[in-house]
Parts: sequence; C-alpha cells; structure tokens
Amino acid sequence: MFSNIKKIFLGLAIIKSTDIIAQDSSKKNQLSVSAYVEVYYSYDFNQPANNTRPSFFYNHNRHNEFNLNLGFLKASYNADKVRANLALALGTYIHANYAAEPGVLQNIFEANAGVKISKKKNLWIDAGIFSSHIGFESAISKDCWTLTRSILAENSPYFESGAKITYTSNNDKWLVSGLLLNGWQRIKKVNGNSALSYGTQLQYRPNSKLLINYSTFMGTDKPDSTRQWRYFHNLYTIFNVTAKFGITAGFDIGTEQKAKGSSKMNTWYAPVLILKHTINSKWAIAARGEYYYDRDEVIVASGTSNGFQTTGFSLNVDYAPISKALIRLEARTLKSKDNIFVKGNTFINHNTFITASLAVSY
Repeated sequence: MFSNIKKIFLGLAIIKSTDIIAQDSSKKNQLSVSAYVEVYYSYDFNQPANNTRPSFFYNHNRHNEFNLNLGFLKASYNADKVRANLALALGTYIHANYAAEPGVLQNIFEANAGVKISKKKNLWIDAGIFSSHIGFESAISKDCWTLTRSILAENSPYFESGAKITYTSNNDKWLVSGLLLNGWQRIKKVNGNSALSYGTQLQYRPNSKLLINYSTFMGTDKPDSTRQWRYFHNLYTIFNVTAKFGITAGFDIGTEQKAKGSSKMNTWYAPVLILKHTINSKWAIAARGEYYYDRDEVIVASGTSNGFQTTGFSLNVDYAPISKALIRLEARTLKSKDNIFVKGNTFINHNTFITASLAVSY
C-alpha cells in the first residue's frame, strides 16, 4: 500500500516541475500542486499511560511526543467547465479519523471531480471524496482560528463522499448546495446499509465582514437491521468586526432515533464561541469557550450516568514569521460533569493540556 502511495506522490511532484507550466500559458486551464505539513507536540497533564489522548480527539491526539498531525500533497485542475482535486495524506489525524476505511482509502484526503452544467449560472455537480459541508473548522489547522479543533468539530464530519450540486450567485453572496452521501463521514458505506444520506448547505455573505452558514444532515450510519435515522443541524456565523478583531459563533444540534422505528429521539447539542485578535501581520491571539452535551452518548461514549457533558476553554498565540509558515501555542482545559478522564489509575472530571505546532504550506 505505502509503495503505491509513494509512486503517486512522486508523480504529483513530477507534475509540479513540468506540467504546472500550463498555469502560465493558459488562464482557462490551470493545473496546480500544493502541499501542507503540520508537526506538533502536545503535553497532557493527566499523562495517559499509552500516550494517546481521549478518544473524542482526532487531531493532535498524541501525548508527550513530536509527531505529524497532517501532511498532504494535492493536485488541482481548474478550467471553465471542469475541475478536479486529488490529495493524499499521512499523519496521526489520518490514522485516527480514517480508521474505519479499508486499505488505501485511509490515505485519501480528497479525490473529486466536477463539471459546470450551466452556461450562464455558476452551477456545478461534483462527485467523489471532499471536505465536509458541515462546520467552520477543518483538519487544516492553519486555516482555523485555534490550534486544536473544538469538540463539536472533532465529532462531526471532516470529510464525506458522494455527489453534490452547488449554486453560487453571480455576486458571490449566496451559496446553495444539496448532497447525496454515503453516510456520516464515510468513504465506504457501512456493511448492510442500503440507504443513502442527504445534506444541504445555505451560505450568505452580505459583505466582506459577515458570513452566515446553515448546514444539515439526514441519514443513517448503521446497517438496515438496526437503522436509526439521524437529523443534524449546523449553524454558524463569522463576523470580522474590524480588520483586527473577529467573532465566530457556532451551534450544532442533532437527534437520532432511540431504536429502529422508534418515535423517541436522543438529542445532543454543542455551542462554541471564538474571539480572535490580529495584533499585526505576524502575531495573533484567540480565545475559545465551548460546551458539548451528549447525555445519551450518541456521538461520544463516556459510560457514565450523565453521559458526555463537557465544558472547555482555550487560549492560543500564533506567530507567522513568513506567509507560508505558522507557529502556534495553545493552552486548553476541559471539565466534565462526570469523571470521564483517566489520570494514572483513577478517573477525574478535568483535563488540561498544552499543544505547540509548526505548519508550513506552499
């Protein structure tokens, strides 16, 4: 498997040194290659014995070791009526979040193709593996306001596979998308599941300062024999109050049938608020407050009487010595209603950790 991955990476590198010249000769047919590498060190004061942080974290989840969170090489082709992306990735994020996928699919960060189906309107159909339509945070840390991901982001889809139709208004203020998906963050469907899942996205940008997004998911991630329908809503807004100060506010809420055919539902929800201050072109700070409620353990299993009910706060400092590099340091603390965190041979209700990272992109 890894030998095949190496061959593909080598092929992309050759593309970068040769075929990428097409960018200069034609504005309509552009082939580009990009790369991203993020290494990190995280120290968990609970000192987990196996050096693995709590199971609901998929990014930066190794304790007291230097490691690669995410590294990928991506080739993109963009023309007037067709587009395509292919990105292959490695890292502890990939190992944790793609564990359910078979073989080489575990290393596919992105693989999709699209075609424009209208001459006058910006209307596209895309199919393949692509970034999730849910949430304001991605696995690419440098694109997020905080170093580590919020609990709501870690426990909702980062990626999805299927097909989507997307319309963007001519003034770029509106984006409307409908999706047919293989499941809740699935490339390969769950064995025994014959149903597709569905998604929608509505995004509004009235001006350069404000973004409002509402995304939904409806589907099932279980075999037909135990099918439980899930309904999920993701709402967030990003408001850049000034050139140096911004606010992101998000709220997720989901429901899932308690059992197949049941009219009773389990509910979970999660609010988050992030404030960011850009000091200058090199320095920035951000603070986050969050809460995650999943008493019925639909998403996060805690094995406690009150389920997963956790509050968190974090503060990070960013330094960008050059435009393509970002050095970050974050302190974060979590407190749960029950004793869900392991420290030594006991369970406690809090978890504090610090994380540092270096991300380079080109």
